[in-house]
Amino acid sequence: MKTNWLSTIALVGLLAGYSNAAEPIKLGVVVPLGDISGRQGANAMKLAVKEINRAGGVLGRPLELIIVDDEMNPEKGAAAIEKLATEDKVSVFLGGMSSSVHLAQIPLMKKYGKVTIWSGAASSKVERALKDQDWYFHLHPWDYQQGQSYIDGWIAIAQKNPRVKVGKWFFAYEDGAFGVATYRANTDLFPKDWTHKGADFKSAAAGGGGDYRVVLKRAREEKPDIFVWVGYEADAMPIMRQAQEAGYAPPIFLGSPPGWPSYFGKSQLSDNVSLYGMWTPAMKNVSQASKHFSEAYKAEFNEEVDNYLAPMKYSSIYIVAEGIKKAGSLDTQALIAALEQTKYESPLGETITFKPSKIIKHQGLHGQKILQWQKGALQVIWPFEYATAKFNYPYKH
Repeated sequence: MKTNWLSTIALVGLLAGYSNAAEPIKLGVVVPLGDISGRQGANAMKLAVKEINRAGGVLGRPLELIIVDDEMNPEKGAAAIEKLATEDKVSVFLGGMSSSVHLAQIPLMKKYGKVTIWSGAASSKVERALKDQDWYFHLHPWDYQQGQSYIDGWIAIAQKNPRVKVGKWFFAYEDGAFGVATYRANTDLFPKDWTHKGADFKSAAAGGGGDYRVVLKRAREEKPDIFVWVGYEADAMPIMRQAQEAGYAPPIFLGSPPGWPSYFGKSQLSDNVSLYGMWTPAMKNVSQASKHFSEAYKAEFNEEVDNYLAPMKYSSIYIVAEGIKKAGSLDTQALIAALEQTKYESPLGETITFKPSKIIKHQGLHGQKILQWQKGALQVIWPFEYATAKFNYPYKH
């Protein structure tokens, strides 16, 4: 009887252990699913979770993604954080794109104090709202970091090709936090001998087109070396069509949205359009991690990745998974300490570590690349060590 009793206790304990081991680690994700960057970012996170769970999960437990669509709406983005914290009881917050949405989420994030790894939101206004928040880890470069990398890149390109002129700029920027902050951050960093003008417009955001004729007319009058528009996915084709209709072809036509429509590169209007980004499928030729991500994503979802936020969000899942493993638990302080030791070889071609920026303690990436569409393919132009093609200049319709 004693042996049977002990065996029963042992069996109950074993089953309890299995039950506990099977309990998922919940990760709360907030992204705009109506935008190509949000949808592909969510897919990339699903891919990472699938790979990690297939390999045994984390601490013997599977990862579970709970994804909420913020619809690029600040109120819905804030409500998503509240739901994930109180109803779903997630352990970590991830995701992000719009700075305006994130500003509405931060008060609730401060309330719950959960470890957060955010892949979007570039506005330095967001950064200032996160001062002294040790639980916050930011991957995307801030606007001023991006601005500095752009200036460094164009100077390097012009030095390599004296035909390229980069001293006079015109900015057409959407009138939200993202566009305004990007414009200000870029121009605040300009060398003294560079000039600029700017005009704002109502962004099409996640749906519909817009009217950009007024800013295009002003840009044409200014005759800049570089025309740059700062907006969202849905702005891309309308502004290109309207520029063609107006016969406007600046020497460098530069776009600076967080994501592009999946069909943009298939249009003849895309040829020789320059842009900023951190990844392109062409990088599979210069990075093994990029090659794996690109091929695995296409095999899983039967489409090419069209934006850098997808590999960034994929990376965020692996970073948090490795952090939890290193911490040995979901304890907040232990996880923060573990994430501070991050050294992740990302598909972006860069090793991600967390270092202080101007304001926050944990900043992952510090700049972007200059890319260009050439005959339907997105090529890296700068930094030269990542280059997959030479810069085509000047831009022509």
